[in-house]
Amino acid sequence: MTLSDVAAAAGVSAQTVSRVVRDPLSVSDETRARVQAALTATGYVPNLAASNLASNRSRTVAALVPQINASVFADTVHAFSTALAAHGYQIFVGTTDYRPEHEEEVLRSFLGRRPDGLLMVGTRHTPGTLTLLRAAGVPVVETWGWSRDPVDLLVGFSNAAAAAAMVGHLVERGRRRITFAGRHTSGDPRAAERLDGYTGAVRDLLGGEARTVDAGPEPVTMDTGVALLDLALERYPDSDALMFSSDVFAAGALQACVRRGIDVPGRLAVAGFGDFELARHLVPALTTVAVPSARIGELGAELLLARMRGAAVDVPHRDVGHRVVAREST
Repeated sequence: MTLSDVAAAAGVSAQTVSRVVRDPLSVSDETRARVQAALTATGYVPNLAASNLASNRSRTVAALVPQINASVFADTVHAFSTALAAHGYQIFVGTTDYRPEHEEEVLRSFLGRRPDGLLMVGTRHTPGTLTLLRAAGVPVVETWGWSRDPVDLLVGFSNAAAAAAMVGHLVERGRRRITFAGRHTSGDPRAAERLDGYTGAVRDLLGGEARTVDAGPEPVTMDTGVALLDLALERYPDSDALMFSSDVFAAGALQACVRRGIDVPGRLAVAGFGDFELARHLVPALTTVAVPSARIGELGAELLLARMRGAAVDVPHRDVGHRVVAREST
């Protein structure tokens, strides 16, 4: 079965079939439907390897994320993939497990497959990763952070400003002894930025010293959140608010409080970061910082598509912002 056979079945030219395969949205809905029906009826599968060799384009984009099981990153990747698929691109995904050296390894492997573009979660990378990104010769969009010196394209927000906004919310609710709980590892710069935002806001709004507890190398799980709760209450027993670097930690701690009879928010306010789906379903519902995770993926795809087509990008750096979502836990 050949491209010409599909074209004859659909009543269009072979060039039109090729356009539908390469960029579905470049043809009308009616023509696209006819061609797709002919593709299904004939069982034709294009030889993308041959096409890629001829055009020096792979029609693929690589995405590197810390974890795929965290819903915020999954939402970003899903929106990113959906937006690209409409234009004939597929993605392959690699996880870095919050290890900068592993990010470099995954990136090197992906570049060997010649993607047409790259999406990276985060704006801090090893010198080796930066060298690879700048030598790759393909557009790169960094996400989920903010930088004054991005590699190329940027879709994100200030984690520090978002954390400071949460401190402001807790202070407005009358909290004065706020403890920050998270995992302060070198491989998660976004958590470090949130800690910086917390520290600065506590200094500016309360004039006090920062109270922090560290999960160390423990994984981002609800069990770790329970351990952070115990550590915070042991080290700072007079805390009237716990501010977690992730909704996952906050959810584990919040449910432990419920089981132990700790009054939330009467005795202790609990806040998270990310606005994961479970945040609104917890009892009490979790106050958190929301960022438009799906919008990050959509905008990242939009900017990459423009660059991959050789078009100019008027605003290459997009700040998607953040907002505090006040719920019952504070």
